[in-house]
Amino acid sequence: MTMSWMNFVQQAPELATFGAERFKRSAGYLGTICKDGSPRVHPVTPILGKHLFLFMEPTSPKGKDLQRDPRYTLHCGVGDSSGGEGEFYVRGCAQLVQDSELRAQAVEAAPYHPAEHYILFVLSVECAVLNTYTNGKPNPRRWHPSA
Repeated sequence: MTMSWMNFVQQAPELATFGAERFKRSAGYLGTICKDGSPRVHPVTPILGKHLFLFMEPTSPKGKDLQRDPRYTLHCGVGDSSGGEGEFYVRGCAQLVQDSELRAQAVEAAPYHPAEHYILFVLSVECAVLNTYTNGKPNPRRWHPSA
């Protein structure tokens, strides 16, 4: 099932709030799949609005990866090697955006001024994980869209 960020917010508000705080705090780390099937990780600035967006240079390896294989995972930065104040990630599929209205939404929601030549992806949210640690023990919470 394909879900927008807003649908995720409606279904799992606590997890979405936690994730939004983490993604707005620092760079996220985007995992993509290379042409040879190996994983690749890229620092990115997630944009949260009605959708989860990513702008990038048109020559970016991550953009080429997503156009060939749209599966992704996006993990927040953590404060320290113990998981800091917790960690959050989502996974789903990315779609290259050609729609001018969606692009305008992403530009408006962006914490920076995206260059005109940047390409834009909208990311579905098909799974989310929030993990906090208590006395060194993980407390994961997982979410999948309801049918």
